[in-house]
Amino acid sequence: MPEQYRMRRQRWIIFGILALSYILAYFYRVSLAVVAGDISRELHLSPQQLGSLSSILFYVYAAAQIPLGPLIDRLGGRLVIGCSGLLTTIGGILFSQATTIATALGGRVLIGVGTASVLMATLAIFSRWFSQQEFGKVSGLMVAIGNVGNVAGTAPLALAVAAIGWRDSFLTIGVVQGVAALLVLAFLRNRPPEGMHTGAEHDDAGPEEMLRAWKTIFTTLDFWLVGLAAFAWYGAYLALQALWGGPYLMEVLKYSRVETGRMLMATSVGFITGSLMIDSIARKVLYSYRKTLRYGQIGLFALMLNFLGMAERLPVGVLLVLFFLIGICVSSGVMIYPIVRGLFSVRIVGTALTSLNFFVLMGAATAQQVMGEIIGAVRKLTPGDAAAAFHAGFKFPIGCLAVAIVLFFFSRGDEPVTKPHPHPVPPLEGEGT
Repeated sequence: MPEQYRMRRQRWIIFGILALSYILAYFYRVSLAVVAGDISRELHLSPQQLGSLSSILFYVYAAAQIPLGPLIDRLGGRLVIGCSGLLTTIGGILFSQATTIATALGGRVLIGVGTASVLMATLAIFSRWFSQQEFGKVSGLMVAIGNVGNVAGTAPLALAVAAIGWRDSFLTIGVVQGVAALLVLAFLRNRPPEGMHTGAEHDDAGPEEMLRAWKTIFTTLDFWLVGLAAFAWYGAYLALQALWGGPYLMEVLKYSRVETGRMLMATSVGFITGSLMIDSIARKVLYSYRKTLRYGQIGLFALMLNFLGMAERLPVGVLLVLFFLIGICVSSGVMIYPIVRGLFSVRIVGTALTSLNFFVLMGAATAQQVMGEIIGAVRKLTPGDAAAAFHAGFKFPIGCLAVAIVLFFFSRGDEPVTKPHPHPVPPLEGEGT
């Protein structure tokens, strides 16, 4: 049918534009690991200051989740993502020209505010363009594609920095970000036109319902358990991938910047690979989003233990596999989004998802900040022993993972994800669920 064809084409155009924005947001999250040495030398940063420079983006990102939920539900994702993208552009350009820690922090603050809305507003838009049966698959696909930015922030960034320097590399990304923001404002639609049915709910929460939304969300035990799992999951991942994995590989294992970028890229490739499979594993193998998340986090915990000393004794090829498998296990974390999507009505889905993302980003910020403090303190006690400092630092995200895994066992068992919806809606012709 022509109408169905137009519907399919339009929603995948929207998907593509949003994917570009998410790729850029992910690049900013992880790119500091590769250039940490260059920035530390130019701006004369201590480990504690470097940790603050990296984590400030995530603290601001996390804090921004509180007002963003109601804004997304009231104003729609198009306006929020587009205007936020322009802030990211300004922040990226400012960061690329920074000559002091204060200017660099200012740029990272603007980047944090600007990128804060991208994934959550995207998922809120998807909740209206895609049916609930399709939501898990399309959200996993978005995370997989977004990790292209993760890949770009590893080996490709290392090559770019070697060719044109870190400043021009970040300046180029800032310009691309500006183009992406304009595309969002020009072509995005918050919901399908009237008459184009997706099977998604289309009712919006009025302002008088916002307080009830907060009460519903924060009095739900499962939300807290998923939030704590999200805190530990993303904290462990970003502590390794976004900041301290790079210095660890270069200072302890004596890898070059390009070799370090290649190793970190293996984690990104693993994350992409896992994200493409994880929804099918949840629906067709484990029949549970919660079990998929739980088993993935147990695997991540076991693999992260290698950074307490074992990793230094591994051959390069085995270490590469270790980083790849970490990415595979990290991909199980995307299950937090369909879990929370299933807990609450689409009327408050923007608020629920951004509330969850507060835990995600606080985990990333806290893990990087605390690791920096620990590494700096241990270095003063054991000067010249970089390995001891990093081993002590990695104990924090690993310990958080252990606690979150134990607590998540108290989460209620979910219904099988293949169980028919009480009011099933057939997918659009020619598309699967």
